Amino acid sequence: MEEKKKSGFQMPHTYVIIFFVVMLAAVLTYLIPAGTFETKEVTYESGGSEETRTVLIPESFSTEGQATEGTSLFEPGGGVGFLNYVFEGIVSGDKWGSAVGVIAFILIIGGAFGIIMRTRAIEEGILAVIDKTKGKEVLIIPIMFFLFSLGGAVFGMGEEAIAFAMILVPLVIALGYDAITGIMITYVATQIGFGTSWMNPFGVAIAQGVSDVPVLSGTPFRMAMWFVFTAVGTYFTWRYAQKIRKHPEKSLSYGSDDYFREDFKHTDLDVNFRTGHALVILTVAAGVAWIIWGVVEHAYYIPEIASQFFTIGLVAGIIGAIFKLNQMRVNDIAEGFAQGAKDLLPAALVVGMAKGIVIILGGDDPASPSVLNTILYSGGQLLDGVPEVFSAWLMFFFQSIFNFFVVSGSGQAALTMPLMAPLADIAGVTRQVAVLAFQLGDGLTNIIVPTSAALMGTLGAARLDWGTWFKFIIKFQLILFGLASFFIILAVFINFS
Repeated sequence: MEEKKKSGFQMPHTYVIIFFVVMLAAVLTYLIPAGTFETKEVTYESGGSEETRTVLIPESFSTEGQATEGTSLFEPGGGVGFLNYVFEGIVSGDKWGSAVGVIAFILIIGGAFGIIMRTRAIEEGILAVIDKTKGKEVLIIPIMFFLFSLGGAVFGMGEEAIAFAMILVPLVIALGYDAITGIMITYVATQIGFGTSWMNPFGVAIAQGVSDVPVLSGTPFRMAMWFVFTAVGTYFTWRYAQKIRKHPEKSLSYGSDDYFREDFKHTDLDVNFRTGHALVILTVAAGVAWIIWGVVEHAYYIPEIASQFFTIGLVAGIIGAIFKLNQMRVNDIAEGFAQGAKDLLPAALVVGMAKGIVIILGGDDPASPSVLNTILYSGGQLLDGVPEVFSAWLMFFFQSIFNFFVVSGSGQAALTMPLMAPLADIAGVTRQVAVLAFQLGDGLTNIIVPTSAALMGTLGAARLDWGTWFKFIIKFQLILFGLASFFIILAVFINFS
């Protein structure tokens, strides 16, 4: 039976999926001409300060000609060829974003938590929590889902979920749930908050600013929408978690969860939670508070947060060596960091490979010739002569698809909203509805697209392959799609502005 099972269909590895998507992108470069837009600077008020953004001019679109040379098989001198996509994807961008910045961010966070896990403070703390919360474990799901959704809504939480998953995934597995539950209450919750936010500085605020809509307007409607989406997400996760707790073997992550179960298998519940363990956990808690303060007060992003996590890991390692936690020595700090980074290396590589898709299509700069610009312009033309409700829904659908190529909320807003805002005027829907279509399309698909660095980092932390995650999350993604469609249609009928 086992032999038969092994010879049956297997979901392709994430690397294989990306390879074929890159191949498709390369074929498109032979079929679709590269296009360009002219750009301009726009300024808008956000949070009491003036922000500036470079956006495209919709009517300035032009193609380089009806034919295109397409992507070559290999390009020397740092050029873009089909076989160059891995290296070029990994080294693209800068320290503020995808890919190289996010890759460094993932590896440093992995290393920091490798040190923390080497102290065994997290495991000891988890077992202590289990001991203290017997009979109340189910409360962790609604409380955590609400808090992470709020984090996504208020300050655009995304990549930070990777670190929290490293703490909460082992906890929920020890409580009888699975890694999928841990991903739902951390990363998925943040993206529900991100996509339905009334004040997210990286999404809705930028989209409103570049669309000439008053920044943070329409708050009551969005707050009600956030509450509904968060309630639906919480209920879905709670029902799933209860089913898995009764029948753990039904979990798609049951096999990969063994990695975490091993930590608790041979440990008595009468744990030896010592002063050193408490100090490590306090260090992590204080560090997280420091990160939240930095993000909210000073707009800290990838470089600062990565350094903050490195500091947390370093202090935890020093405490571990001083208190001899898990027989730890100074050299174990370095070994723990190396092991932690190694564990997240596959997820980091996916980020670079996925960025290769956009590079093959010509990049996401509107002023440089690219197939992606042509796809963007063509998508906008679909709205011409379409009824209002369907036009608004098509905007949402297009933003959902386009998010596969440009996952960054701020990047997608700067690319698509200058095009969608005037198209909304022509279609007879308000620009506020166009912003709503953008934020729902951008945020909600972040939970499934393999090009999302934050998703792949979180899956890496949970030791879960993207193919397995897809099999689970597709049903919930369709529920969110239906719910988002309802709110788009409702917004058109009430003339949301």
